Amino acid sequence: MRTLQEAVLGETVKVRKISGEGPVKRRIMDMGITKGVSIFVRKVAPLGDPVEVTVRGYELSLRKQDAVMIELE
Repeated sequence: MRTLQEAVLGETVKVRKISGEGPVKRRIMDMGITKGVSIFVRKVAPLGDPVEVTVRGYELSLRKQDAVMIELE
């Protein structure tokens, strides 16, 4: 299982599943990250936190603890 945290700079990935429960999972889905959506990795901070991505035409920063919940195909 590969997660968004492991994606490299410049890579376009596709979401397979969002793990986790409750308000954190809901917040990720409310940001437009849902099953099947493509995510482009724009920037990765030196220590890997945060990760800047482009989803559905807008830019988004995700913390490492949130990125690890997003499983990729």
